[in-house]
Order: sequence, then structure tokens, then C-alpha cells
Amino acid sequence: MSKYSKLKSSPSAAVRANLDYPVIDTDVHTNDFTPALEDYIAHYGGVKLVDELRKAESSRLNSKTEGKDWYQQTPEERQYNRTLRSPWWARVTRNTLDLATYTLPALLYERQAEQGSDYSVLFPNNALAAAGASKENRQLLQRAINHYHADIYRKYSDRLTVVAGIPMTTPQEAIEELEFAVKTLGLKVANIPGGVKRPIKAIADKYPADQFPEIGKYASYIDFFGLDSEYDYDPFWAKAVELGVPITTHYGSQGWTGRSSISNYMNNHIGHFADGSQAFAKALFFGGVTRRFPQLRVGMLEGGADWGAHVYIHLVDRFSKRSLEGLQNYNPDLANPDELFELFEQYGGDITQGHSLSKEELTKSVLGSSFNRHSRSPVGSELEDFGAAGIQSIEDIRDRWVNSFFFGSESDDRTIAAAFNDKANPLGVKLNAIYSSDVGHWDVPDLTAPLAESWDLVREGVISEDDFKAYVFGNPYKFYTEANPDFFKGTAVESKLPKTESQIENKTLVGV
Repeated sequence: MSKYSKLKSSPSAAVRANLDYPVIDTDVHTNDFTPALEDYIAHYGGVKLVDELRKAESSRLNSKTEGKDWYQQTPEERQYNRTLRSPWWARVTRNTLDLATYTLPALLYERQAEQGSDYSVLFPNNALAAAGASKENRQLLQRAINHYHADIYRKYSDRLTVVAGIPMTTPQEAIEELEFAVKTLGLKVANIPGGVKRPIKAIADKYPADQFPEIGKYASYIDFFGLDSEYDYDPFWAKAVELGVPITTHYGSQGWTGRSSISNYMNNHIGHFADGSQAFAKALFFGGVTRRFPQLRVGMLEGGADWGAHVYIHLVDRFSKRSLEGLQNYNPDLANPDELFELFEQYGGDITQGHSLSKEELTKSVLGSSFNRHSRSPVGSELEDFGAAGIQSIEDIRDRWVNSFFFGSESDDRTIAAAFNDKANPLGVKLNAIYSSDVGHWDVPDLTAPLAESWDLVREGVISEDDFKAYVFGNPYKFYTEANPDFFKGTAVESKLPKTESQIENKTLVGV
């Protein structure tokens, strides 16, 4: 045992010792040893590509105006420019052992037992740095970053696997990088941005970005790859299913309206992953992606699971009112002018005095702006928001929301109770909350704590023991193996699965 080992004192190791199933951590963040990473980058594209990485990192981490970041600006300049307060001190430093652990693959591998984990999926902090690079260098830089991470973690694959960062600006580049990552590098989990910022063409055509860069900075929208997308991303989703790759994202919303404080990072941070993931997931659902690709498995991390339950409940509630059948309650053509006129004659004397209206005029008057404000009524597919999703029943909503999506919940997140509340969730379901420790970021100052914090939720009655098993094992296992049945072949998880053959073959594991 290493002199640095905290195995004996680790509360998470103590929890793991009492479990008869493996623990799968779906979200561990690692730091890069910059000189080694930049050697890989230079091998792919020389000094120019290294500079591209540094520029991309800078644009991702800082909010700048006229070349000055938040700290270089005066309070008056921040107010004048509405300069977003960006994150700071985001990595563990005081705990020097953990700081080294997140940077050194061999040390992270050695400390898996201290973490209480049998298997961890790793998200390097630079995994998607290339997304901020220029169009000319984006794919090459992403390929180099993926290659570096694949190489340094390959020999630890029985307990660790690293994600492949996949740029999503166009479906074609996404497919090319996914195929390279899987077929050439041997990676098996994709990490994508949950949206891509695009210019509003009507404004960009009037004010070209090369002439009016500041206008282009604000005159944009976010494409979430599903509903209303500029591109058809179905070939990418099809390729992910074909290759057996689960899709993950840490998509945030800092900088969006309501998350754009110029002074307070926490104001911008709290709930931002949930909001960003919700926008992404709804775009896939309403755009029909989960209908067309029922085998696609998507994990949204760091946002918790309560928002997933919230949206699921409201999808069911709204479908009962806004399905094609339910919409007939609001169809203006079905208002009965004769009955309405009769009721107004009997009860409306006080307010209709001095107004003489025909039945048709009275009906239009009562319907008001909802009847008159549009040039015409919606027709055909315009009528139904649930049409592209193909929803005919609430069971369809369950199949295309609950079955397709997995919700990364951090170890101390008590809102996870909403995911497992089968009394509140329609059809008595429990959502797929998955254990996402977020080890490596500021909210985890000690990697030996998260699993024990999750077990505290059981001790305090927030979730049951069966829910805990589903959270740290059953649901993560389902997420990866429903995308790729061989995902855990040759890993520490495979050797620790329940031994009942029918349970393994049918995945009828307790908590799944």
C-alpha cells in the first residue's frame, strides 16, 4: 500500500466494503499535464495548433470585452459592457494528493478503492476545448486531444475509461470524429456540447461578422441538434447507435438570461447545468430524436435528476390538454353561438347594455384576442406540439423520456428524491438517476467522501437502499450496456456482477 494511501480512513471505502454489487461513477474530472498534451497537439499541427488550443481555452474560461477580462475591468466597465462574472478557483488545490490524483492516471487508478468505485468514466477538463477553436482547426485539435487522453488511460481500462470529445457544429464533423475515436482510438463514450451557438441569419446578412463582430456576439441563438435545428443530425444519432456509443453532456447555461450577473458567480451557477440539459433534452424529445432512435442513450451530467422528473410530469400533464384530442376544448370553431347568445341575453344585461351584437359578432367579441390576433388558424402539423415526437399516449412519453435519458446526480444532491418518487411520477416510474461524483471539481474537496455522502441519503431516509443500488450501480450499468452490451467486458465490473445468469442476461437486476 502506498504511503499516500487513505484507504483505511476513507468513509467511501467503508461504504463500498458493505455492498455486494459494484459501484460505477459516471463523472470524474481530470486535469491535463499541459506539456505532454501540447506535445500531442504539436505532433498533429505544430506550434500553430498549440496556439489554437491556448486561444480556445482562454475564450472558454474568460468573459472578455475589448481584450479585457472581468478582473481587468473596473466596476463601471463591467456595468457598461455587462461583462459576465466567470468562474474562478474551480479546482481542488489545498488537498495536494487529490490535485496530483486528477492529473496522474496511475495515481487515480491506484486510488479507485479509496474513492469506493469499481469503475469510473473520466471527463478531462480539456475534453471539449476544441469546440472554441477556429473552423479550420477544430477537428484536428479535437482529434489530437482525444488521442492524448486515449493513450494515457489505455492501460488502466479495467477500471477507467475516458470520454471522446465530439464537436457538433455540423453532423458530418461529429460523425468523422466519433468514428475516429471509436474505431481508431478505442474510446467508447462520447461527450458532446449540448448546443451550438449560431448566428441569426437575418441579422448576420445585414451586419457581417467580419465588419460588425460585436453585433454577431449577441445576435445569435442556440441550436440543440433536435427541434428546429439548422442541420439534420439524424445521421449522427444513427452512427452513435450503430457504434454502440452512449452520449453524454455537461451542458450549462451560464450567460443566459437570468444567469448573466456581472458580479456573482453563484447566481450564474446554481441550476445552470439543469437548465442547459433541460433545453437539450426537450429538443431531442420534441424533435422526435428519441422516437426515431429508441436505442439511443443520453446521459446529462451535473444537473441532478429532479428537473428530469419535473419535465416528465409536465409533459404528461400538458399532453392531456394539448394533444390533438385535448386541443378540441379550445377550438374556436366549436364554440356554440346560439348557446352563447342565449346565455348573454339571460345574464348579460348589466354589461351589454347599449351594445347590439349579432351572434357571430358576440362570439368573436367573447373569444377576444385569442381568436383575432393571428392572420389564420394553425392547420395540419402546426396544431400539435407533440406530433414530431409521435406521442399517442402517456406510455409513449415514458418510453421516449424516461427510457432514453439518464440524469447525473452528484453525491450530496438531496433533490434526487424526485427521481425515485414513483408516487408522484406518472405511471409509477423511477427516473434513471446515475451516480456522478463530480470528483475533480470544486464541489468535491476530498475524493474519499462522495460515495459516503450518497449513503447518507439512505441513512436520512431521502432514498431507499434499493434506490441507492439503482443510483450507483443499476442505472449506470443500464446506461452503458443498453447502448453497448459489451461495454464492461474485461473490466472490474464484469467480475463483480451478480452471478444469477438470468439476471445478467435479462438485466433484471435489483434497482434497474
